[in-house]
Amino acid sequence: MKSLFFGIVLIVVLGIGGLVYRNAVEHPAQPIACPMDAKICPDGSSVSRAGLSCSFPVCLAPNVLLSDVGISFALPSGFSDGSLPDASSVGAYEMLSTSPSGETTANLLIRRYAITASTTALETIKKTAISGTSGAPVGATSFSSTMLGAHRFTVVSIERFEGFVDTAYYLARATDVLRFDAIDRGVMNWADSSLEVSTLPAHSALVKLLTTLQGE
Repeated sequence: MKSLFFGIVLIVVLGIGGLVYRNAVEHPAQPIACPMDAKICPDGSSVSRAGLSCSFPVCLAPNVLLSDVGISFALPSGFSDGSLPDASSVGAYEMLSTSPSGETTANLLIRRYAITASTTALETIKKTAISGTSGAPVGATSFSSTMLGAHRFTVVSIERFEGFVDTAYYLARATDVLRFDAIDRGVMNWADSSLEVSTLPAHSALVKLLTTLQGE
């Protein structure tokens, strides 16, 4: 009886195996054909869909993705990762350079501030635009606005004192405000009224970064 049972099982297994083999020969596996569209990275390069899920791969450096914040951008040449100075910071980058006037440090810092239910984006900006010297909110004359890439930013002159020049670019979103700081240290002519702040290393780099910004 056992011999008959095992014989039947063997015949069934062989039959199934034959069908699988025949199907594999007659219908070989076809490669997955992903859509031919491409994703444009912040630096202008592109990536195509790949893999079983046909998803886009991550854009390679100098592109940076901050998935927790929902943004990506191209990091300017010469900058590398720095340490986050506080709990609000979500990205920090630095570059050390030497000029005839001495050694300078350029920092790019990204912070995120949530907009609470009882406040607005503008109120959040005013509350966080604090002078490092006085510890008080900066005056209204320090505010301006500019369009960079696909986004409009509120620009605030945060600090200009003792070789330290800090300008913040605020991006208001639905539930939060992103703050991008350009911080130049060791600026010899910081007190010169004719100084073009936009030409300083961190400031010019931040403008380049913001023109590549992707996300909300």
